[in-house]
Amino acid sequence: MRYIVSVAETGSIAGAARQCRIAQSSILAALDLADNEMGARLFDRRPSRGVSPTPAGERFLSSARRLLNAEAEFERTMDRHNHVTPPILRIGCFEPFGALFMPELLQRFTEGANIAVELYEGEQPQLLSWLEASIVDAIVTYDIGAGLPDDAVPLARVPAHVLMHVNDPMANQGAVHLADLVNSPFVLLDLPQTSAYLLTLFDIAGKRPRIAFKTRSYDAVRAAVACGFGFSILNMRPVGRGSPDSVMLVRRPLVDNLPVPTIMIADRYGTAKPAFLRRLSLLAKSFFEEIGPNAF
Repeated sequence: MRYIVSVAETGSIAGAARQCRIAQSSILAALDLADNEMGARLFDRRPSRGVSPTPAGERFLSSARRLLNAEAEFERTMDRHNHVTPPILRIGCFEPFGALFMPELLQRFTEGANIAVELYEGEQPQLLSWLEASIVDAIVTYDIGAGLPDDAVPLARVPAHVLMHVNDPMANQGAVHLADLVNSPFVLLDLPQTSAYLLTLFDIAGKRPRIAFKTRSYDAVRAAVACGFGFSILNMRPVGRGSPDSVMLVRRPLVDNLPVPTIMIADRYGTAKPAFLRRLSLLAKSFFEEIGPNAF
């Protein structure tokens, strides 16, 4: 059932194989078995165009997701009585967070406990699909875009700031206006929703900058700015024992009145939230309160 739900989420056999980290033949075998047992095809398979659920497939997927959610809760409860295999926390995060602060946060959560961690890093649509399919227990992401559960917990507001080369003429200023940046080359963190959010900020200044370097990697953004490709706009900086900025980089606040995204933690348990997730949410909130906004 997990393989078939993954096919629906990714829209292809190959995508499901990558997401489940298993051979495509295993995905195909699961589909054939389900088709035979249901007496109907669950997906229309179109060469070069991926797959789409049939009406029977939609019914199967709806029931399968409910059962997978129940399975995840059952396994979580039984972990408390298992003294041979340590329980595993499966958590998803917005891709850049994996290097910026998640290890520091999760180290505090697991300290003194026999808990293993599996960290899934992805874009927000991926995170939401992993949450829906019970591949992860919870996700940590921005409140940008739709789809977060209504009871998602806010952790910290993170206003945008500018990342510049140390020799940039504006690096000596205490703060920077967006309007002063629009004629300089821009290094864009090109992730879905993130890139749209970053570029929309410049609409306030009345002009968008020339994109000189585009990458999906937070670390590549920092490297490009350090190499002189231009400036960048970001919301987070590395926290704690992660990879700090090089001496070639400086960060300055933006004085413009801009929309401020919030880091959220979300799950699908609703009011039946397990104790470990309540503890994780409380620890995450105190983590950001402790390090303070100047640190991130």
